[in-house]
Amino acid sequence: MVNIRGYISENFTHAFLTIFVPFFLIISLVYLVKIAALTAQIQLTFPELIQLYSYSVPNIVFYTLPVSFVAALANVLIKLSVDNELIALYALGLKANRILRGLLIVSILFSALMLVISLLAMPMSKQLYNSFKEEKKAEAKLNIVPGKLGQKFGDYYIYVKEKNDDGTFKDLVIYNRTDMNNEQFFAAKRGKMQKHDGQASLLLQNGYGYTYTQDTLQQAKYKTFQAFDTTPKKQYHFQDTIAYWKKAPTNSHIRHRLYFFLFTSLIPFLSLYLVSAFSMINPRYQANHTYIVIFLTALALYLIASSLEKWGTLPLLFAAIFSVFAFGVYLFKKRVARYF
Repeated sequence: MVNIRGYISENFTHAFLTIFVPFFLIISLVYLVKIAALTAQIQLTFPELIQLYSYSVPNIVFYTLPVSFVAALANVLIKLSVDNELIALYALGLKANRILRGLLIVSILFSALMLVISLLAMPMSKQLYNSFKEEKKAEAKLNIVPGKLGQKFGDYYIYVKEKNDDGTFKDLVIYNRTDMNNEQFFAAKRGKMQKHDGQASLLLQNGYGYTYTQDTLQQAKYKTFQAFDTTPKKQYHFQDTIAYWKKAPTNSHIRHRLYFFLFTSLIPFLSLYLVSAFSMINPRYQANHTYIVIFLTALALYLIASSLEKWGTLPLLFAAIFSVFAFGVYLFKKRVARYF
């Protein structure tokens, strides 16, 4: 029996990898395009692009693994049926339940892995992703591009004609309008960006400025002038996963996401008997409907998960899990176990 379990597991592993790897690469490409679109807002180096992608890996695995499991399970059982290998095992006195026992253990391990990914890895990766974006957006505000109009530094609009190799600026103009009757205008030959203790400032050298109010116009000439970035800094606060999920009783969005994660994580376990009921067939008398089984099973389970995300409650979650599993066991007994 050990050899039979090993043989079935080996076939399942090959089928699973054949399906999972292409799915993973396709979804990864979608995420990479999404990350690349961020370059319109922030500047990213190639290592930073890879870093952002790594934060998306738990999401990619979570959404590709259940479908890959369902497809691999259906394919491996259909293949064993069509090749008459299951019929040979039945002839040796092995029951369908015993043959499926090894795959039951595999399905439980897959569901456990998905629970770890959804409840632990995904909340942390999402926070790391958002923290990285906020940090890069803050840096982008300090990245003054020469020749570009409409750039802001704190409350100031700034224009820079040239940027030297050492990072200093040449021929700068900054403008600030505090209200309808108060305006400030400053120009300088040279300038440079400074940052001290997290506070950014722009140091202008050898310039002049005008301050205009409704009644007066003041002019000043200066050797140095320092403008500070007074924009309130957004501090991203990390939460551990326990603190994050503790908000579920009072936060409906987090609570419904939890229902979705729990049900989706159990798809490998819940789909085992449901898929097997239509995949463990006698090829002489029963038709091969592999693709229909895969499509309808995946569609039905994800529709239930999506419904739980929108309208779910804890009793409905338990009812959905019990109903799907019981329905799968019932179909398996009626279509397979009663004969083999």
